[in-house]
Amino acid sequence: MRSSAGHERRWASDTVPRGSAMSAGSSPGTSGKAPDEGEEEFVEVTLDLQGDDIIVLRSVEPALVADAGYLSDATESAASRSPSIVRSSSHRLRQFSQELKAEAVARARQLKEDLKAELKRFTWGHGPSRAGATAASSSSSSAGIVGAVSPALDSALAARAARRQLAQLDRSRSGAKKALRGLRFISGSKANGVDAWNEVQSNFDKLARDGYLSRSDFAQCIGMRDSKEFALELFDALTRRRRLNAERISIEELHEFWCQITDQCFDSRLEIFFDMVDKNEDGRITEEEVKEIIMLSASANKLSRLKEQAEEYAALIMEELDPERLGYIELWQLETLLLQRDTYLNYSQALSYTSQALSQNLAGLRKKGPIRKLSTKLGYYLDENWKRLWVMALWIGVMAGLFSWKFFQYRNRYAFQVMGYCITTAKGAAETLKFNMALILLPVCRNTITWLRSTRLARALPFDDNINFHKTIAAAIVVGVILHAGLHVTCDFPNLISSSDPKYAPLSRYFGKTKPTYLALLRGPEGVTGIIMVVCMLVAFTLATHWFRRSLVRFPKPLDRLTGFNAFWYSHHLFVIVYVLLIVHGERLYLIDEWYRKTTWMYLAVPLLLYVGERSLRALRSGYYSVRLLKVAIYPGNVLTLQMSKPAAFRYRSGQYMFVKCPAVSPFEWHPFSITSAPGDDYLSVHIRQLGDWTRELRRVFAAACEPPVAGKSGLLRADEATKKSLPKLLIDGPYGAPAQDYKKYDVLLLVGLGIGATPFISILKDLLNNIVKMEEENEALLDDCPPKPPNGERVDLATLMRASRRVRWTLRTTNAYFYWVTREQGSFDWFKGVMNEVAELDQRGVIEMHNYLTSVYEEGDARSALITMIQSLNHAKNGVDIVSGTRVRTHFARPNWKKVFSRICSKHPYAKIGVFYCGAPVLAQELNKLCYDYTQKSTTRFEFHKEHF
Repeated sequence: MRSSAGHERRWASDTVPRGSAMSAGSSPGTSGKAPDEGEEEFVEVTLDLQGDDIIVLRSVEPALVADAGYLSDATESAASRSPSIVRSSSHRLRQFSQELKAEAVARARQLKEDLKAELKRFTWGHGPSRAGATAASSSSSSAGIVGAVSPALDSALAARAARRQLAQLDRSRSGAKKALRGLRFISGSKANGVDAWNEVQSNFDKLARDGYLSRSDFAQCIGMRDSKEFALELFDALTRRRRLNAERISIEELHEFWCQITDQCFDSRLEIFFDMVDKNEDGRITEEEVKEIIMLSASANKLSRLKEQAEEYAALIMEELDPERLGYIELWQLETLLLQRDTYLNYSQALSYTSQALSQNLAGLRKKGPIRKLSTKLGYYLDENWKRLWVMALWIGVMAGLFSWKFFQYRNRYAFQVMGYCITTAKGAAETLKFNMALILLPVCRNTITWLRSTRLARALPFDDNINFHKTIAAAIVVGVILHAGLHVTCDFPNLISSSDPKYAPLSRYFGKTKPTYLALLRGPEGVTGIIMVVCMLVAFTLATHWFRRSLVRFPKPLDRLTGFNAFWYSHHLFVIVYVLLIVHGERLYLIDEWYRKTTWMYLAVPLLLYVGERSLRALRSGYYSVRLLKVAIYPGNVLTLQMSKPAAFRYRSGQYMFVKCPAVSPFEWHPFSITSAPGDDYLSVHIRQLGDWTRELRRVFAAACEPPVAGKSGLLRADEATKKSLPKLLIDGPYGAPAQDYKKYDVLLLVGLGIGATPFISILKDLLNNIVKMEEENEALLDDCPPKPPNGERVDLATLMRASRRVRWTLRTTNAYFYWVTREQGSFDWFKGVMNEVAELDQRGVIEMHNYLTSVYEEGDARSALITMIQSLNHAKNGVDIVSGTRVRTHFARPNWKKVFSRICSKHPYAKIGVFYCGAPVLAQELNKLCYDYTQKSTTRFEFHKEHF
């Protein structure tokens, strides 16, 4: 007799001859004879042995051929005996089963009224023994038989038995597959090798008291500190398996626990997981127990909303695994759900990779020599950076020319004999300073750059790098200031003061008849203006660094105001003073008398006028672009959504950004935000996440004007035109160009957003969707306008057909878009829930494919997320909604495997030009850029990388 996976015992009866006796040594289930030639019939009796010598009859049913695998050794030996013994034992067992059934039916009639309410949900027994019942004890027991049998129950049990047999067949087919899949309690390399156990042993030595590890320290000891509740349930399950009831374990017991949870056998891990759920050890999981493990998994993965709906999802699992409505599920059913998980994942808009081999698109897999590798790498680098390279080369060349010109000019003047190479180097640096102080204004003339993006200059100039070029020029100014001011103060002035009177005489026309003192030189107009400029630049450059601007440097109050965006913004306006003093400084130069040789104003004139004009335009345009707030919402994750009316003259492209000012927060500050509405929308919208002092105050101001959300709508707080409270005034300026606005130049788009970095791509997705809908409408219009077939067989005029067909045209070069959104908070998906649902519903052509990734959830395959993955798959397959995001888009767990993403897209789109656009923290940009290079070299697909940081 063999125990089933569900902890039951089944008896398979001996053969019952239908004609002639079965010959000795024949095997049941293998005879190929017809029924009238002696084919044998099997019956299957399922019994449960409970306490107090009570036997519960579960079922009596015909045994299928597939059930031959369940026969015990005792049955097989019985089958090999003489025919008379076989017949007699079979007859006795069949008679016994009939008597059991008759007794049960009689008892069922007596209890019919009591059990009538339970017929819809059959629950049998109260914890059948895992040991089962043996044939000897069953046949010799004189105890009473308790149970009730009805046709409906027989049917339900037979249906479950059939499903179980199919599951056994699937199990054998998928053995290799399941051995590689999930239910890992300890992820990655932490579960393998001697080093992993050594680390656990080291933790034991630190945490143990009197040689024992307490239950509360178990999670920290095995490396599950972030999911302590789950680890405690795991501890309890492992102690139950060893029949322990202890709050402490020794090092030997810990090692045994560790071996069990790191066992590479799938079945072993499955049994541990089952035991975690089956707390009463009855071999069955009820709906209440499923609910408890769902809440535990949700807590481990920081999914608070999932905990609130645990009851609903527990019912969903029971509905799927218990269609017979017996009220419980067993181990084999849980295994079936795990192994067939991929069946439910087909709802997501997955790439069709299986029909295309990656080798079809990989052209560079053969080995290359070192020279060829170097030339390929150099060629790619030049192709990607030639715009930056020629601009940088031109800039450095101009600086070198200006420095050399001044250097040799003063090398031939008399001042060189008094001050030496100090004066030549200082004057050369001064010339580059004048050039760079003028040039640094051009990259921040945003209106001019936005206009130039639409011209042919965009083919030769890297407008996407305007801010980086601005920072590079600033670094050159720092070097120039150090050389110019430093050499004057430490070398030129001391040399002048220490020179002899005869040497000084030719220079008296510039410094006076009396040789000046060091202090007099510093007090002069040249010295005072120079010192003030250096101090202002020092403050502005320091507060503009990453550490101060991002508030990475912490000061005690009130010095904490020296960090943050506000400090950067206000300190940067010290350059108004710097430019005024620079003009004064340039007019009072030492060693120069002629006005036409004082060139500082010549360098600054055009850039200053252009920059002042842009700032004036912004002030005028912000007043002209009067906007009215239509809706305000504050979502989880401290994200503020502002939806406002769109001015008639405000025209923009998807991917661009605009500046926003709220006088209630600051009367001067303008802050840039990506536009999340599409150009075709009749409103403007931005999503602002609280990242600094200004955004924190903005959220506070609008939160005071918002009201609780309407029932059924997401968002913590809401306000619209019907809100009783008055909303703060808002001013906008823009639009301004950004790298993402060039998305229409590519055949395929790969859009990667990290957290709030998804904002520029939402506008692109909506714009693509609007174009898709427009094309569908034009298709329908074409069908309506297509001329009917003329009577009498006449032909349609060709010009008429041409006019009709010309109406439908795919105006975009882009054929596919892949959007990957990576975030660590479940509430983030509320930000763009409506957009994602709209895209999923209206994109019938499958142009847009969206993938959400939640990094707070453990990766797929981890035991802590296994049940969540199952629920997610089932709910979307049945209801079309993802349980994590609340949208129709599937949410993946952990971080994307970017190599797989690139290889699959590469395989699907050979010979395509793919634009990879990234917006988010710099940490991921380097990896994506490298993958673009690698796959461009390996395949026929070309990847071009563009990035934005926030």
